[in-house]
Amino acid sequence: MFYWLIELSNTFPSFGAFRTLLNVFRYITFRTGGAVVTGALFVFLFGPWIIDHLRIRQGKGQPIREDGPQSHLSKKGTPTMGGLMILSGLTVGTVLWANPLNPYVWIVLAVTLGFGFVGFYDDYLKVTKQTTSGFGGKLRLLIEAMIALVACYALVRLNRDPSSTALAIPFFKDVVLHFGWFFVIFGAFVIVGAGNAVNLTDGLDGLAIVPVMIATASFAMIAYLAGNAVFADYLQIKYVAGTGELAVLCGALLGAGLGFLWFNAPPASIFMGDTGSLALGGMLGAIAVAVKHEIVLAVIGGLFVLEAVSVIVQVVSFKLTGKRIFKMAPIHHHFEQLGWTEPQIVIRFWIISVMLALAGLSTLKLR
Repeated sequence: MFYWLIELSNTFPSFGAFRTLLNVFRYITFRTGGAVVTGALFVFLFGPWIIDHLRIRQGKGQPIREDGPQSHLSKKGTPTMGGLMILSGLTVGTVLWANPLNPYVWIVLAVTLGFGFVGFYDDYLKVTKQTTSGFGGKLRLLIEAMIALVACYALVRLNRDPSSTALAIPFFKDVVLHFGWFFVIFGAFVIVGAGNAVNLTDGLDGLAIVPVMIATASFAMIAYLAGNAVFADYLQIKYVAGTGELAVLCGALLGAGLGFLWFNAPPASIFMGDTGSLALGGMLGAIAVAVKHEIVLAVIGGLFVLEAVSVIVQVVSFKLTGKRIFKMAPIHHHFEQLGWTEPQIVIRFWIISVMLALAGLSTLKLR
C-alpha cells in the first residue's frame, strides 16, 4: 500500500523536499525496515487479545503427549494456534510495505497462508478432540504437495529462463543440474520438506521461532542480492529479477516473529502450533526455490534438517531392528532425556542456527 506513495511523489515535482521524502519508499531496504516494525507492533498490540480469545475458545489448550517428557505436563492448558499471531502480523506488514505488483510476493504469501490453513485445521482437530494427532498424515502431505506444486509451476513460468528449472550447486559457479520440468516436483519437495521440518522442530518454548527468524534474516539478504543485477553479477549467483521484494516479506516475518517470541518465551503464554510451524517452514522453502538457493536452505536451516532426519532415522531403525537410535525423537527430546534443561537445549540450538546461517551465507562468495 505504501508503495503507491512513489507514484504520488511524481505529482509534486515542485515540492523537492516532500518528493524526496516520498522517494524513500522506492528502496527495498527502507520498506523492509518498515515491515519489521509493522509486524512487531501488530503482534505486540493485538497479541494479548488473540491469546485471551484462543484461551477461552480452546478451554483445555493444546493436548500434551503422555509419553513425552514429564516436564511438559506442566504446560497443560496453554493455548495453541499462536501461528495466527505471526501470520496476521506477516500479512499486514507485507500488504502495507511490499510492491503489490510483484508476483513473487503473492506466490510466497499464498504458500505461507496455504500451509498455515493446513496447520490450523490440524490444530483445530487436536484441540476439539483433545488428541495429539490431527487429521491423516498422508492427506495432509497431499494437500501440502498440491499447494507446493502449483507454486513451483508458477515460479518456473514466471522466470521464463532455462536456469529456472536448474539447481545451482554452492561453491561452484558453473556447476548446475538441469532438471527440466522435473524441477517442479523437486521444488515442491523442498517446500513440503521445509514446512514439516520446522513443524518437527517446534517442541520447546522458543525453539522453532528463533531459528526461523535467523533463517529468514539470511534469506532476506539472499533475496535482496539475487534480485539486484549488480550484486548478483559480483557474487556470481543467479540473478532473478523481482525477488528482491521478498526481503520485505521476510522483514514482516522477522517483526511478527519478535512479537510472538515475547509471548512464547519460557514459560510460554501460547504455542505456535502447526498453524505457525508449517506456514513458516513452507515460506522458507518457497523463498529458497524462488531465489534459486535450495541447497543453501539445507545449510542455513540445518537445524530443521537435523530434527527431521532424527525422526526418520528413529522410525526406520525401529521398524527394521526393533531398536531406537535416540532415547526420544525429534532430537531435542533426546537431549531432554539426557538431562539437559529446556533453556539449555533452546539456547544451544539457537547458537547452532547462527553458526549454520553464517556457513550458508559464506557460500555466496565462495564461487
